[in-house]
This record gives sequence, C-alpha cells and structure tokens, in this order.
Amino acid sequence: MPGKAPERIETARLVLRRPRLPDAASMFARYAGDPEVTRYLGWGTHHSVQDTRAFIDFCDQEWSRWPAGPYMIETRADGTLIGGTGLGFETRKQATTGYVLARDAWGQGYATEALAEMVRFGFAVLGLQQIADGCDAENTASARVMEKCGFQFEGEHDGERRYGLSAAAWQAS
Repeated sequence: MPGKAPERIETARLVLRRPRLPDAASMFARYAGDPEVTRYLGWGTHHSVQDTRAFIDFCDQEWSRWPAGPYMIETRADGTLIGGTGLGFETRKQATTGYVLARDAWGQGYATEALAEMVRFGFAVLGLQQIADGCDAENTASARVMEKCGFQFEGEHDGERRYGLSAAAWQAS
C-alpha cells in the first residue's frame, strides 16, 4: 500500500484538508454543534468547542496510525468550511467513509462530490479493496448520495442502512 495520503485534496469545487486544532471553533459553529446537522450521524452533537478539539485529537491519532483520516470540506471558491469527510481504516485494504455538511451547504451536490472523491482516492491512490458507508434508515438523502457514488445496499441493522463498494465494482463502473 502506498505511504501517507496528502493532507490536502482538491476537486472541481472543493478542498478536502486535514483538520487542525485551530479549526475547532469553526467546525463547532458550522456543523458539529448543530443538532439538526448531526441528528442522523453516528456521533453525537458536540456540546462545546472542547468536544470538537477532542475530535481533532482523534483525527491526529488516525492520521498517525493510518495512511489517511478525516478531512474537512471547504469550498475552493472562497475557502468556506462546509463540512467533513474522510476515511476510517479497518485494515490496510478496508475502510469506511461518510460525510457531514453544514445546513447551508445541503442540496448543492457537495456531498456527492466529496464522497465520490473519497471513493476515487481510496481505490485509485491508496489501493483499498473495499469501502463501506452507512446512514440512518430515515436519512433518504444520504442513501441517494451513496447510490450515486456506486455503493450497493447491503442491508439494514438497528435502524442503519449499510452500503458497500468494492474496488472491482468501482473499476467496472
């Protein structure tokens, strides 16, 4: 498997970059502390900037242990922080992904663009063989994003819809 991933990736409209401690207040204000944004996520709403700092500590640990980790999502046009994405490694060949967007970034195709880049990057650059994702069963918008990015529905368990995508299926699409 290749070495470390770059800490900054650009797409047509987005910059995905590694979070840093000075980003905590912005992350908290834009999405991590917003109960409407976090209601369907597997992690709870942050109640203080300290919660977000703890998350950034977790990010640093992931980046130290694995080839990549969480990324923040910013617009290329003006650098506005709009959310987060990334890869969570289970093994050197298997990872999970996902995303979160601030409310004012919903419905603009940013989720699809960020998720598609995590998929492309994971398979083409990092050599992953399998990427999984999931969403709350009630979160139909996220389910549509995953399907647009090629993920296949694998089943539902405890109110969560699970999706997967293999490198072979991605290459065939």
